[in-house]
Amino acid sequence: MSTAPPSSLRRRWRFDWRLWLFTGLLFPVLVSLSVWQWQRAGEKEQRMDQWQQTRSEAPWRALQSGALTAGQPIRIQGRYRPGPLWLLDNRTRNGQSGYEVLSLFEPMTGDPVLVNRGWVPAPRRRDALPSVRTPTGMVTIRARVADYPTPPVIGETTVSTSWPRRVQSLPRERVRDVAPTVAAVSLRLDGADQPGAFRADWELDVMGPGTHYGYAGQWALLAALLLTMTLVASYRKPEQRTDSNHG
Repeated sequence: MSTAPPSSLRRRWRFDWRLWLFTGLLFPVLVSLSVWQWQRAGEKEQRMDQWQQTRSEAPWRALQSGALTAGQPIRIQGRYRPGPLWLLDNRTRNGQSGYEVLSLFEPMTGDPVLVNRGWVPAPRRRDALPSVRTPTGMVTIRARVADYPTPPVIGETTVSTSWPRRVQSLPRERVRDVAPTVAAVSLRLDGADQPGAFRADWELDVMGPGTHYGYAGQWALLAALLLTMTLVASYRKPEQRTDSNHG
């Protein structure tokens, strides 16, 4: 037959204001991080659903009329415009300097769009430019929506009047000098197997909804663990007193 422990050995509630202050400050932070990751997962699921709906064979003109977002996959048919070609300077891959090649692409319908065709190594001599070939005829490309190359901290070099042109940045206003109706967004070829592509191994956002849900669960688990440990620590065994002077 089991017997209950003496009342002197039972755990009792002891309020430690320092412990609860620490928990009160950290617990809302952990919960907020969990909720934020959960919301991010929902946003990415919604975005991926929208991308799935618009990745069909819709004309470029119809895609332009929608809300294009960075990273959105696009598949369009058209031809590269001969002539205008920009070399985006100071781009490196594996420690090697080079350029990113940007060309105008003319879809079958809709406005022309600036396409980043990928990276090429730079010649040893600074006064030499890489030899770049552009496909002719009708092609179909897979790409992802991107922003125009933003200006760097360093100053812009003198703009050349011949092609190809070496540039430090390429805002839309400059592209409109040769293509007044160029699209408001640019594209990056999705892989080196695309027509006219070079090294197109871009660093994309690979964190999908599942990863965000995983992080949300981790933050929620930490919040629950913190609260549990605080409650357990608040129930303590009474201190046993010893009388060394007894007798």
